[in-house]
Amino acid sequence: MTQAPNVDALPEPTVLKRAKRRRPGLLAANAIVLVLAAMAVTTIFTNPRFEWNTVAKYFFEIRVLKGIGVSIGMTAVTMAISLVSGTLVALMRMGDSRLMSTVAAAFIWVFRSIPMLVQLLFWYNLAALFPTLSLGIPWGPRFVTFDSNDVIGPLTAAIIGLTLHETAYIAELIRSGLLSVPDGQHQAASALGLTPTQVFFRITLPQALRVIVPPMGNELISLLKATSLVSVITLADLLYSVQLIYAKNFQTVPLLIVAAIWYMIITGVITLLQQRLERRLGRHTLISAGKAGKVKRIEHSV
Repeated sequence: MTQAPNVDALPEPTVLKRAKRRRPGLLAANAIVLVLAAMAVTTIFTNPRFEWNTVAKYFFEIRVLKGIGVSIGMTAVTMAISLVSGTLVALMRMGDSRLMSTVAAAFIWVFRSIPMLVQLLFWYNLAALFPTLSLGIPWGPRFVTFDSNDVIGPLTAAIIGLTLHETAYIAELIRSGLLSVPDGQHQAASALGLTPTQVFFRITLPQALRVIVPPMGNELISLLKATSLVSVITLADLLYSVQLIYAKNFQTVPLLIVAAIWYMIITGVITLLQQRLERRLGRHTLISAGKAGKVKRIEHSV
């Protein structure tokens, strides 16, 4: 009777080969995935109804490019404002003042509860609730009065709605990142004589960023895709631009493919930038850990 060879006594390459042979399910799964991928690619490029020549014709059309600029501009402006306001709301939520903490919690609850589309429509129709807007002393004289329709246009309504919605989510992301830093870090920094501002920017924020950046990147991508909702208030973003085109030439699917490809390209760029930022933050953490270990070794040697 032939005795089975001892796996522990075999060389490492032989063990790896035996392990691979014992996973036939993985080979079958890979084969299925390859077949499905080949079927999908074949269908996409052989079905004449995709009309790739029409996609190529309108891919760099001037109205499409202007719509891309509007979408990217709204995303950048909204994210910049939301980062500042979200940080303030997160600090209020974590502060010692019960009043500010309650107000911040109520703000987050309200604007996370209302769907973004509802907010956009509400701000776009704000003139129905407030026909005029004014600046002055509360319950006192008004210095300047504006017509709401002149002040709150489609772009302004879109930025307000998107910013309020994103501020609520970003505030929670920032709060979770700040809470991930151990209290001992703050106590040690205070013992060294650092001011609260120095503790925040030199100790707390660099460590919190490693927790904040990955979900913040996802939030930025979600914001980019959410800008497509502004088409309901007739703002000429990327989606609305292609809608205007296919409303005239009736090439609906090819124009939607144009929009989808551009969204994928922009999302890919954001993903690459996010990965580079994560690697930089990770390298900074490793360097800091190495310096801390060196200091400990010096202390032990002394």
